[in-house]
Amino acid sequence: MEAARSISIWFFIGICLLVDGVLILGAGIYQLIHPPLHPVVLYSLHANVWWGALLAVVGLLFFVTHAPWRHRTKQ
Repeated sequence: MEAARSISIWFFIGICLLVDGVLILGAGIYQLIHPPLHPVVLYSLHANVWWGALLAVVGLLFFVTHAPWRHRTKQ
């Protein structure tokens, strides 16, 4: 009988962060191409581009390091 394997919660957190980061980054790039008529006070910092990129990088890091196919046990 084989032992059941579990998948790390950090793998799923990585997927969530990666998807959120890509969506936020995409919205930020769209906003760079089509600036709003009435920008907010700190619009020039482009926080959505920076935070989207950061979330995508951290999510990709978690996704790759905690992937289930990287932790196979050899028999």
